[in-house]
Amino acid sequence: MASGFFAILDDIAALMDDVAVTAKLATQKTAGILGDDLAVNAEKATGFLESREIPVLMKIMKGSFINKLIIVPVVFLLQWLYEPAITIILIFGGFYLAYEGVEKIIEFIFHRSKKGHEVIEESVITDEDGEELEKSKIKSAVTTDFILSLEIVIIALASAKVGYEDLKSQFSPLLVEIVTVSIVAIIATIGVYGIVALIVRMDDAGYKIIKKSKKETGFLVSVGNFLVNALPWVIKGLAVVGTVALILVAGGIFVHNIEWIHHHFLPNINSTVREALAGIIGGLLAIPIFTLGSKALSLVKKK
Repeated sequence: MASGFFAILDDIAALMDDVAVTAKLATQKTAGILGDDLAVNAEKATGFLESREIPVLMKIMKGSFINKLIIVPVVFLLQWLYEPAITIILIFGGFYLAYEGVEKIIEFIFHRSKKGHEVIEESVITDEDGEELEKSKIKSAVTTDFILSLEIVIIALASAKVGYEDLKSQFSPLLVEIVTVSIVAIIATIGVYGIVALIVRMDDAGYKIIKKSKKETGFLVSVGNFLVNALPWVIKGLAVVGTVALILVAGGIFVHNIEWIHHHFLPNINSTVREALAGIIGGLLAIPIFTLGSKALSLVKKK
């Protein structure tokens, strides 16, 4: 009985050794998309009342876990049933990300300055309006997270396959791939939203540091003031970085998964510029489609 128990522990240890190798490779390969994921989600998780920042972030994080809980088994099922379906879904997701990114750029370029009475009218928000706005932003964040999570899972799976080929493992490739992808998905979610939580609470940390200092000037006060004053700039920066990230991620999906674009779309220019152009063009094509689809959906709901 005891020998059987220790044999199981030995097998688990051997499996985790194999997973450590594949997970390390998968984490390296997904590092870029995790950075984009961080920028996008940090931008989407800001703009709420101070008392609502962490609760809203927790709701988005919960949605992210549910996304990955759905995506991981579906990706493995599709890989078994019809592997090209993963690429097709990824491309459709790319169009959604491109749409979100280009829409933000268009809104910024053609933004009309509001007059005084319009600003006052917009500032008068009822509790019900605030709840609806919060739900809308959470829904948008979770939807975007779904597409980014899909890419993270697919890249992690591809990396796990490559890593497994270099191993002399006693375990089936499917088992190693499932454990690897699951671990990367958990690390990605906790890591990204943990950093986002630190960012959105920068000002609170600054205020606490200032309060702890008994002097009006000094090192602690300077650090506290820096954190408080830096937060608005960080949020603005994240808005820009998040928009760029959406376009680059979408462009990367198009370049690497659509054969014609991969081989014939400006093959001699810098890869980042190429992906940015592909993302912008994809977004411009997606805007009328998503806009008409949204209007059609709202009409159906009214009926």
